[in-house]
Amino acid sequence: FIVMRIIAGDYKGRKLETPSDNRTRPTTEKVKEAMFSILMPYTEDGVFCDLFAGTGGLGLEALSRGASFCYFCDNDREAINIIKRNISKCQAEEYSRVVQGDYMKALRSIEDKIDVFIVDPPYKSELYENVLKSIESLDLLNEGGIILVEHQKSIDLPDAIFGFTKTKERNYGTVVLSIYEKEISLD
Repeated sequence: FIVMRIIAGDYKGRKLETPSDNRTRPTTEKVKEAMFSILMPYTEDGVFCDLFAGTGGLGLEALSRGASFCYFCDNDREAINIIKRNISKCQAEEYSRVVQGDYMKALRSIEDKIDVFIVDPPYKSELYENVLKSIESLDLLNEGGIILVEHQKSIDLPDAIFGFTKTKERNYGTVVLSIYEKEISLD
């Protein structure tokens, strides 16, 4: 049983509810700390989308550190209920929108340009490329925004895909954070 908490910002120290089983795989504090040092330039007033939100911990961390809004998306009904309770614990309802459904339904329901997508699907899934393709085809990433993909070291993501370029990759044991940005067109 893992105790998850917000590690910095307005909601620092708030304990988050986690599922009683191992259906979601929370991001460790070490990786979360590293992730938010990468995301720092985007956090102030940024619009986030925590696409496979699980407990909502990453999106709430973003809001705690100054993001203006976050979409929390998950397919699992229990996860959605946990996300809603965690948002309530942080009193972040007015800065949050929770969407239940698969990633396509979630992406189609987004009404803003997103500054930061946090993409952390179940590790055994083959969703990485499909998600990037969908974000591109729906034109959801803000100019200058990024897509942060958390994945296992054993999964090798391409350097360029669907108009996005991998600009950073950081390894933390078995976990890798890959950062994608829109390719800059020179026309």
